[in-house]
Amino acid sequence: MNQKIDLYLDDLRGCPDGFVIARTVEEAIYYLENFQIGILSLDHDLGIDKQGNLLPTGYDLVKYICEKGLKAEKIYIHTDNSVGRENMYNTLLGAQRRDFIDKDIEIYHYPIVPNKYSEE
Repeated sequence: MNQKIDLYLDDLRGCPDGFVIARTVEEAIYYLENFQIGILSLDHDLGIDKQGNLLPTGYDLVKYICEKGLKAEKIYIHTDNSVGRENMYNTLLGAQRRDFIDKDIEIYHYPIVPNKYSEE
């Protein structure tokens, strides 16, 4: 059985105690595919690359989770992007209704911990 972790996806904020940080969607996918996830906390906007193009967002990760049927026990959405929050939340709920993801995943529309920006 894979090790169980709590995962925090965010490009800027400091990582809350007890969580593993993923700064990109690619990193988050690695953890989702190789570990059991207790709590998954999602940001939406994950920055830009060196050419100024938007990097994949938390919404892109949500779509990937739904397509692959990946699992976390609880999913919290901590983004400050209100449109992104609604898209991620409603996509997750819709995927549950359509049995793309487990019905027992608890999905929350708000952060599990206060948002604090990294000093790095």
